[in-house]
Amino acid sequence: MTKFFILRHGETEWNHNNNRYCGRTDISLSDIGVKQAQAAAKSLNGVLFDCIITSPLKRAKDTASIIKNELSFKNEITTDKRLVEIDFGKWEGLTKQKIENQYAESWTQWLKDPTLVNAGEIGETASSVYDRAISFYQDLSLKQPNSTILVVAHNTFNRFFITGTLGIPFNQYRKFIQSNTGISILEWNKKDEIQWHQLNAMMHLL
Repeated sequence: MTKFFILRHGETEWNHNNNRYCGRTDISLSDIGVKQAQAAAKSLNGVLFDCIITSPLKRAKDTASIIKNELSFKNEITTDKRLVEIDFGKWEGLTKQKIENQYAESWTQWLKDPTLVNAGEIGETASSVYDRAISFYQDLSLKQPNSTILVVAHNTFNRFFITGTLGIPFNQYRKFIQSNTGISILEWNKKDEIQWHQLNAMMHLL
């Protein structure tokens, strides 16, 4: 059984500024995001991680680095491109309100069923995100059985992964909140049997 502690990265300026859609845009943590990562590390104190794996985007890598330093974790952090956030296409950098105003038709199609609909008209589909998420977690569960792994990824990436593993239609993904540095815990065995023990724990943020 492989145990995964799954985090969303800390807050960025775009998250803080009317929650603009970051997607693949590579921006840094805000000052609040740094403090959130430090708080998350304190809540993880005592967990013996075998490795830390993160999305290659800066906001995720910086969150992982802060946690590594706070926990005095000795091994190197590794990155995996399969953990990168969804490509939001033409919606990148826009707020939800602007998307609704400027791309009403594609936004409506996306909300109806994002499974095979490209985000922002030219971005990624929900099924594509889920497929690479499943690929990542299956690989790790086979290659590192009986390990405890910290994974730092992204909001929509995590939501589609959670939704898919629970067998819930992807158009319900927005019902699953992923707070900045919210912590979820997943156990995965060699038979691809999974159990969610925790979703978006955020007591360290209160």
